[in-house]
Amino acid sequence: MSRVGRVTETGIQHVARGWALRWLRALRDDLGTVRVDPLPPSVWMRWLPHGLLCLAAFGVTLGAVAQLGDQGSLRSSWAFLIGLAQGGAVVLAMWRPVAGWWLSMAATMVGALAVHGKLGGPAGGFTWPWTAAGIVAHLLVLLLLSLRVRTRAAVEALALTALVTYVLQGLWGGPDYTPTGVIAVVLSGIVVLLGAALRGRREAKAQLVEQTSLTAEERARRTLLEERSRIARELHDVVAHHMSVISIQAQVAPHLVENPSDELKENLEGIRENALEALTELRRVLGVLRSEHPDTADPADGPGGDSGTGTAPHTPQPTLDRLDALVENTRAAGLTVRVDVVGERLPRPPGVELSAYRIVQEALSNVLRHAPGATATVRLVHHRHGVDVRITNSPSTRAAPFSRGAGHGLLGMRERAAMLGGTLRAGPAPDGGFEVAAYLPTSPPWAEAPAPGTAPHTAPDSKDGSV
Repeated sequence: MSRVGRVTETGIQHVARGWALRWLRALRDDLGTVRVDPLPPSVWMRWLPHGLLCLAAFGVTLGAVAQLGDQGSLRSSWAFLIGLAQGGAVVLAMWRPVAGWWLSMAATMVGALAVHGKLGGPAGGFTWPWTAAGIVAHLLVLLLLSLRVRTRAAVEALALTALVTYVLQGLWGGPDYTPTGVIAVVLSGIVVLLGAALRGRREAKAQLVEQTSLTAEERARRTLLEERSRIARELHDVVAHHMSVISIQAQVAPHLVENPSDELKENLEGIRENALEALTELRRVLGVLRSEHPDTADPADGPGGDSGTGTAPHTPQPTLDRLDALVENTRAAGLTVRVDVVGERLPRPPGVELSAYRIVQEALSNVLRHAPGATATVRLVHHRHGVDVRITNSPSTRAAPFSRGAGHGLLGMRERAAMLGGTLRAGPAPDGGFEVAAYLPTSPPWAEAPAPGTAPHTAPDSKDGSV
């Protein structure tokens, strides 16, 4: 043989040896384990499948003992041990499927070897190499195996089952018996295919549930970010207005003082420059925030407004001064609204005024969407260091139409209250309606405690943020 031929033959042998070693390592990893892999309880029937499998294992044991003892002419002790091993393999496979498969194969081989010498005797026609009970037991074990291991491992177990069956029946054989190898292998293939399909369906369903959960979390996170962006746009307008006032006052102040000193002029000029610089940065950030607009407009503020806020993009942000106009627009939309104001209204920071207005706006919008035919009550209680906002509605008189809203309502209210250090409670009212109650402080919480029963506590969010 030429040198080239020897080199080629050596290369082929090397590749074949490497492939065989990889296959043996994969086989060892898949079937050379006794790890615990318990059969999970059924969703609807709980532990009923486990009980049925135990009854099947008991029937397999009795059937194997009877067949091996009566037809196979084995001693009772041997027949009992082999039958117990085949039935025990089913029970073991519920917790350790690979170990259960090995036990079933071992019991089948021992039974075939024990009966082989008696083939052709008085009990001619004995089913060999698989007994009827052995086939049932092995099919159950293969089903439990393919339901919980990778498809590759299940196919390897099926291949070894077919290989052992071929060696016993095809290569070794016996003088007189009823062959069961083909039936056992075909049924085993069907069971493995069924188990792999059910396992794939279960995994696909689990992945779908996980993906749905992740999608819901991502949607909630996106909703939260959108609402915070909306609040930030509004507060940027308020802050920018005040920075503009500071700049103008710093520019005018030197003209209001006779003979102002150079230090005063320098300080006021520094204040003006800092205000203008801050105003420039605010406008840049505001431009970024306004580059993306929410998709929903507020029906309570009338048409022509900015998406998501109900106001034109460059109009001043609303305060409680515009509450009457908001209520009139809501009444024009068909909702009966009653307003009750308690206490003397004091000057409030713009953020508190804006947040109180938006909370009332969102609550009334949700009543329009989710409680048709209901009546609403808006109650404002002015405290020295805060304002209590309460919106209640009666039960709806007819079914609410389907709403495609993103559920920003309660989320936005909570964000506004939390931003100011306040609290918000939203939930069913005693009369069957719904109530939203918020306390918005204008000073530290320890400055004044609100009147009993007027400071709500935070409650869990509803699923869709509806009122």
